Amino acid sequence: MSEDPIDEFEMPSEINFGKATRGQHYIPQSTRVLLPISIERSVWEYFNEKAERRGVDLSELLTDVLRRDIEINEALR
Repeated sequence: MSEDPIDEFEMPSEINFGKATRGQHYIPQSTRVLLPISIERSVWEYFNEKAERRGVDLSELLTDVLRRDIEINEALR
């Protein structure tokens, strides 16, 4: 690889990946991924109340609701 300085807006003609680690950012399917989301307060209050009554975590309830919505949408295709 050339030792010439690289312009900050230009990619080098060759990149050495010799010391790279394959799959370093791979997330297995079985891994639980937590994402920050924004929802309207009234929606949060509705589902939070349902989750408390059922004795489940809010994220678990929302995951179930979204899974059912996906199943319904797929069935209607």
